[in-house]
Amino acid sequence: MKYEKLRQDMIKSMKERDKERKDSISSLLDAIKKIAIDEGHRDEIDDSFVDKIVMKELKSIREMIETCPKDRIETLNAYKRRESVILEYAPKLMSEDEVIKLLNEKYNEVIKTKNKGQIMKEVMTELKGKVDGKLLNKIIEDLCK
Repeated sequence: MKYEKLRQDMIKSMKERDKERKDSISSLLDAIKKIAIDEGHRDEIDDSFVDKIVMKELKSIREMIETCPKDRIETLNAYKRRESVILEYAPKLMSEDEVIKLLNEKYNEVIKTKNKGQIMKEVMTELKGKVDGKLLNKIIEDLCK
């Protein structure tokens, strides 16, 4: 289970005195616990839930990297190190080619309608958490042209 792996890795980084890694993993665990409590399933944290939170944290740290002033090198490097730790636990996302192939195979009829909203509604049930939202949006826009 991913949640237990995160806990074990945090303990390991504490023993190794790797403060940055420990802090990154600890913040992930905190986010997972907080949202699990908020959603009312604190005792049943499954892998899909952990993946969802990891992706949310990854998106957040990437936004921090994008908005960080370029002259704040030390802060930018800290964000990038944190991103690399979070990436270790992030689920593998589908590539652009894999998404296009899947859309053309399974959702060909919906794509023919050229209704972007309807296409997104249909494909998100299967692809949520498996593909970057911005990438999916771009692909669907291209398919609707």
